[in-house]
Amino acid sequence: MERLRLMAGHHTILIMAGLLGLALVWLLASGQAWALAWVPLGVLAQMGNEYTLHRFVFHMRPPRRQWAFDLLYQAHYGHHDFPTCRGLFFVPTWVALPMLAGNTLILWAALSLVGLGTALPVAVSVVCVGGVATFLGYEWFHMTAHLPIAKTAVERHVTTLHNQHHFRDFSKWFHVSPGGEVIDRIIGTAIDREALKGAQRIEFIRTLGMRPDDARLMRARARFAPRLGLSAEDIKRAAKGA
Repeated sequence: MERLRLMAGHHTILIMAGLLGLALVWLLASGQAWALAWVPLGVLAQMGNEYTLHRFVFHMRPPRRQWAFDLLYQAHYGHHDFPTCRGLFFVPTWVALPMLAGNTLILWAALSLVGLGTALPVAVSVVCVGGVATFLGYEWFHMTAHLPIAKTAVERHVTTLHNQHHFRDFSKWFHVSPGGEVIDRIIGTAIDREALKGAQRIEFIRTLGMRPDDARLMRARARFAPRLGLSAEDIKRAAKGA
């Protein structure tokens, strides 16, 4: 129940779930249920998208300009800074919606260019059904990984690998969704068990390599603390890297 309340309390989740529902209704009501056969492709594509976005966008070099850094802090840096802050568990709406719209339009245009007359329902099925369902699953497992609650075997496995990303080496294990670890293993961003035994935690791991008292971090914390329910003591500890 706690997880359902958290999911239902975040507007990004509600919007994406609503769009998934609308996509299903449109496909079924318009007699294009056949397009749902393309859903598995959307699942695979979103898992690749999850890895790419996490590794190359959310973990990009910290911007020098404060306004740009603040955007990245809200999107992901803040989550590493305060991994148990529930206000930072989920992808912001201003990231999720453009991603959804862009992927749908790109696939629709690409399929139309090659002459596929059913380009729109296929694009909707791949992105708005398969992709969004996978995105919602990602949010569920990611949230679960950061909560001290009883977990299923799959959830425990995801938590174990995700904790290595947060507390051992932030340049490894970019997947979250179950099965996504295959991508990390293929690309070389996994941590094997033997290497893990002798590995030391990366310096400044909770701030993704930045000094904890970096001025950009200090300003971002001060700006967002009230909205996130972070106390002055929380900010003080973060600045010390504790």
